[in-house]
Amino acid sequence: MKHEEIEPSTATAVHGFSPGFAALGLEASLLATLDALGYEEPTPIQRESIPPLLAGKDLLGQAATGTGKTASFALPLLQRLAHGPKQRPGALILVPTRELAIQVGEALQRYGKELRTSVLAIYGGAAIGPQLYALKRGVDVVVATPGRALDHLRRNTLQLKHIQMVVLDEADEMLDMGFADDLDAILEQTPETKQTALFSATMPPRIKSIAHRHLKQPVEITIAKEPVKAGSAPKVLQTAYVVSRPYRAAALARVLDMAGPKSALVFCRTRVEVDEVTVMLNSRGHRAEAIHGGMSQPQRDRVMQAFRSGQTELLVATDVAARGLDIPSVSHVINYDLPSSAEVYVHRIGRTGRAGREGAAITIIDPREHRFLRSIEQLTKAKVVVAPVPTVSDLRAKRVERTLSSIREVLTAGDLEHFRTVVTTLAQDFEVIDVAAAAMKLAHQGQGGERDEAEIPAVPVRPQEPPYRPSQRPMGRPDDRYRGAPARPSERPAMGRPVRSGGRAAGMARIYIGAGREAGIRPGDLVGAIANEAKVNSNMIGAIEIESRFSLVDVPEAMAQGIIQTLGRTRIKGQKVPVRIFRD
Repeated sequence: MKHEEIEPSTATAVHGFSPGFAALGLEASLLATLDALGYEEPTPIQRESIPPLLAGKDLLGQAATGTGKTASFALPLLQRLAHGPKQRPGALILVPTRELAIQVGEALQRYGKELRTSVLAIYGGAAIGPQLYALKRGVDVVVATPGRALDHLRRNTLQLKHIQMVVLDEADEMLDMGFADDLDAILEQTPETKQTALFSATMPPRIKSIAHRHLKQPVEITIAKEPVKAGSAPKVLQTAYVVSRPYRAAALARVLDMAGPKSALVFCRTRVEVDEVTVMLNSRGHRAEAIHGGMSQPQRDRVMQAFRSGQTELLVATDVAARGLDIPSVSHVINYDLPSSAEVYVHRIGRTGRAGREGAAITIIDPREHRFLRSIEQLTKAKVVVAPVPTVSDLRAKRVERTLSSIREVLTAGDLEHFRTVVTTLAQDFEVIDVAAAAMKLAHQGQGGERDEAEIPAVPVRPQEPPYRPSQRPMGRPDDRYRGAPARPSERPAMGRPVRSGGRAAGMARIYIGAGREAGIRPGDLVGAIANEAKVNSNMIGAIEIESRFSLVDVPEAMAQGIIQTLGRTRIKGQKVPVRIFRD
């Protein structure tokens, strides 16, 4: 799509900055920060969104999780605040979950470091005292979940009269969680003159309705899927491991330790991340080399020669660095970071499984990014297997297996005469079986078999469902995740029997909460309480059924008791309610 020309900042001519970002009109301080963080070029959503947002236009953007949406609104927001009135807060970002509030807040602090922009994330489940203190002192940007933002507005501790820009991030998920009324109530307290950006992975009628109410002649952006020729997606085994963000590096190390690839390409998003991952992998005994846009040509040539000759087993790269390189077919492609689109994913994994050889594609994702797998499956016409991260026990068993395999290879090759003499000498003082066991222990240690390992917390993953068709659901009905909760009292079945959603999914438990419609309970209240108080990702919550005086919620079985204990100490809609396992 075309936008009106944006006068580039004088900073775009400064040498050393990414020409991709510089051409978008960002100023020198932000370009310097992006360069320091290792960003090499903008993603499609960033290229399309940043210029109109810098021009002050409202924006309605559709793009999937993992495409770089945060930078696409954060950078223009920071530049606008730097040159606008100094009243605080100047910007409000609304997000569906505690996890995303923290993530977006941290990103803004990184991008706004040179501008000294102060950022506060407010969400349920955290002590409200520090939030009140920070708001009283004043902050430039507030990142909030709708429920907690509304709570502060009602307390009169959050003022929105000076807001210059509002961002609704993951808007479809906020509506799915029942926050539609909260969003309207919050936005009504913001100035008419504000700039508004709404981002959503899907664009059903209910999103367009809220956009029509709150956006003024928005620029509409859809990051369309690029066509992929039939049969162009490689035939490789695709696996995804879902882990919480703090455990991503540990999960990458664990997966590589298990796979033991001889030639693998590991993709990261930024140069800084490439360097950090390379150092981490080398510290664990892998032979890894980094390649990215910050390296000179002689350095790149040396790295590629080492990889082609087999001196290096792991090549850690950004998409920009890997583009155009003559990289031989590799046994594994690992996505440490999600690519900017499913099409880029297909391009990445096309480097393995060539010429009829077997290949493997491994992706490490955050629970929030689970939806991205559906796009991949639709594009590749192949299943992505979601597997649990291997345990410490799994890894130890694999290491023993490798030690046995190595010993078998040596026994088969022969040429052991010199070592027979050593064994004969040792056998005069020890049992032969003990001598063999000691030798095996040394071999095992040599392969890292004795290294201490920590368990990586398991993340229960809901079974993948086919993506819903917005046109098949009447306007105003809840998402399939909450299909057990009638949208209106008139939709309740006769005799007050609870609505059933076809039984619980495997690995899920149903909990009873002693409050329902009469207490004003909505799906969003329950999701918010479980996600924010019990620290459970909202994507893991199953069907919700709300009756007159009680509610039923499906949650991961492994987390059920912890959720029950937490909710038993928590107020829902201002009241304490009984919570227990529901026995059918």
